Amino acid sequence: MNEELIIAGFGGQGVLSMGMTLAYAGMVEDKQITWFPSYGPEMRGGTANCTVIVSDTIVSSPIISTYDTAIVLNQPSLEKFESKVKPGGTLIYESNTVLNPPTRKDITVYAIPAAIEAGKIGNAKTMNMIILGAFLSKKPLVSVKSIMEALSKVLPERNHHLLPINEKALKLGMSLIK
Repeated sequence: MNEELIIAGFGGQGVLSMGMTLAYAGMVEDKQITWFPSYGPEMRGGTANCTVIVSDTIVSSPIISTYDTAIVLNQPSLEKFESKVKPGGTLIYESNTVLNPPTRKDITVYAIPAAIEAGKIGNAKTMNMIILGAFLSKKPLVSVKSIMEALSKVLPERNHHLLPINEKALKLGMSLIK
């Protein structure tokens, strides 16, 4: 197993923490991982992305230019990364912030209304966990248990009271994808 993905969106949407959580969960399960963040000085409100590789074998380089999966949380990220998904790959996007959906026919596309669903469970910041859950339901690289263990390392201790709602969001995301 070797999964190369990009996660991209506006700064503040939880792009980097989603990637870091996935990477930590891979480490919990003794997988080979890389997490490579990229953001400008405009991080809050500007664009941010990270590449994550989760593999059963040694990862030779964290720098990749095409992806098995793209998770995009805004229109500029879709425009930048849709063409970089490998043919036969997967693109998951947040359907409320992407106004012009993907057009490629050689990839599998999933629209997830994560922002609306996060509002329904009472915490808009769980949108990234809903999207991560959707991704993991199609590509179960790591278990929910490992994600939760990883999240306890990624979230500052002062936010550990949010772990239960994040687990709820993760499982909700898993149920949303069709």
